[in-house]
Amino acid sequence: MTTAHANATATAAALRALHHGPGLPLVLPGPWDAASAQVFADAGFSALATPSAGIAASLGYEDGKTPADEMFAAVARIVRAVDLPVSADVEAGYGLSAKELVGRLADAGAVGCNLEDTDHATGSLRDPQEQADWLAEVRAEAGDALVINARIDTYLYGAQDTEETVRRGRLYAAAGADCVYPILAPPPLLAELAAGIGIPLNAVVTPDGPSPRELGTLGAARITFGPGLQQRAMAALAGMAEQLREELGAEL
Repeated sequence: MTTAHANATATAAALRALHHGPGLPLVLPGPWDAASAQVFADAGFSALATPSAGIAASLGYEDGKTPADEMFAAVARIVRAVDLPVSADVEAGYGLSAKELVGRLADAGAVGCNLEDTDHATGSLRDPQEQADWLAEVRAEAGDALVINARIDTYLYGAQDTEETVRRGRLYAAAGADCVYPILAPPPLLAELAAGIGIPLNAVVTPDGPSPRELGTLGAARITFGPGLQQRAMAALAGMAEQLREELGAEL
């Protein structure tokens, strides 16, 4: 084992342990660039999780349209900016093989990743066994040097009960996922989902939804924000810009 791989494995182990306490829920702010990452690190957070949509916006792309090279480069800049474990949202893997994906994540310095089960070619959910097989390949390539957060997109496609979400979650857990992320699952279902799947569950903070602490009480072990923090920062910047415009008046 090389020194770099040993260091990555140790950092991934530290991130993995944070999903199990003692200070649950684990709250992972989502930096979209190096400067925002430094802000969150200075505030005392223990780890970070990049949002693909937030990075896309910062680079001038629509969500889901960021070229892989630019996404990995952005993640690498964030990793270099802080001395914290960083998990990277790499969407559905950009069509890379498991070996290529794990290599690109390692080159960027990420010790965790978010992988979703939407098939972007068809705009529908991927077959759960195929997704589980893919996750198992990623786990085999990465060993213990990567914390895998398996996103389950059933609620994006109108799921009305927990059965399919739990079925997918169990398959992904068996494939080696460390955490599952049923994005936009109704908060009252979090405890049932967590118990049914059996590994830590990620919940996302939404503008009108429960707070991070409340989501933890409801059953989430890990809390992320999607592009929410980047959007709030841009809203604040828009307010400053408007104030400046009003102060300058006709001078512009």
